[in-house]
Amino acid sequence: MSTALDTLRAERIKLTSVQSPLWCTVIIVALGLGLAAILGSVSRTSVGMDDEMGVFYPTVDTAISGVTGFGVLVLMILAALSVTSEYRFGIIRTTFQATPNRALLLTMKALLIGVFGAVLTFAVALGAFFVAKALAGPDAGRELVLDGGDSWRAIYGTAIYAFLCVVLAVGVGTLLRQSAGTIALLMLWPLLIESLFALFGSVGAKIQPFLPFANANHFLGQEPSVDFHWGPWGSLLYFAVFSVVVFAISIVVVKERDA
Repeated sequence: MSTALDTLRAERIKLTSVQSPLWCTVIIVALGLGLAAILGSVSRTSVGMDDEMGVFYPTVDTAISGVTGFGVLVLMILAALSVTSEYRFGIIRTTFQATPNRALLLTMKALLIGVFGAVLTFAVALGAFFVAKALAGPDAGRELVLDGGDSWRAIYGTAIYAFLCVVLAVGVGTLLRQSAGTIALLMLWPLLIESLFALFGSVGAKIQPFLPFANANHFLGQEPSVDFHWGPWGSLLYFAVFSVVVFAISIVVVKERDA
């Protein structure tokens, strides 16, 4: 137990001794609240349009898309850099000497940043909802209500999603060990790579229900354009298993190779 606490304390010191967590926090807050403010303002303006089809009624998952769509990506970059930067500057050997249990080390990294990210994204998502609702007004903001399980799932689900993304990012960073490649993969994967499968007709349609980030978005309440084989909670389980498997593979690999 003391070893785990010592490792966690060491990772906390390393994380708080650099400026990147602070800047990442600022960026996540700015993206989450900023996009929510834009969406709320646009929706209020659209209410005055003569064409009812042009009126924009934001939903809860839309209001917090700055957090789920962009903020979590920033968090993933922070998590990946916590590993790759140690390889880049050659201090990973010292880290492994101080903590020979490499599985424990990676677990504490993921746990520390994951809990931090979960708390941060939950708070920002809740704030983004209220910002969007306030700026949209009662008419345009009629869909912005937290009166059911689906709408609340978008809020607390953001924290769960953020935690799992950190676990995934630490695993990918450990496997690749190179910052630029890891960041490129983590950015392109949810933003571009998965969307390309829609171009492959019936073959792509069969693959899409098994794409990890598509399942994560399904859990968060985004309107599915994919015919999933399970409900939102099944999608969460699928994404969680995927993230944990990647993380577990990274532990096996890091134990077998030299630092």
